[in-house]
Amino acid sequence: MSKRRIHDGIVGALVAAGVLLGYFASAWWLWLPGILGIVLFQSAFSGFCPLYYVLDRTCPDSRERA
Repeated sequence: MSKRRIHDGIVGALVAAGVLLGYFASAWWLWLPGILGIVLFQSAFSGFCPLYYVLDRTCPDSRERA
């Protein structure tokens, strides 16, 4: 599985969980998708994503190096 698919799955699950918990449990949970949105926005400009940083250190590359 590629790092991009893992990234998208984790972020999507966290956003969905934050919205659902914000609706059913407490409005404080809406901070979770809000913060994730800010991190994704800044990574578009800086090129740094904390989740990709962790994935680069924990998952081997999906393509082989020669």
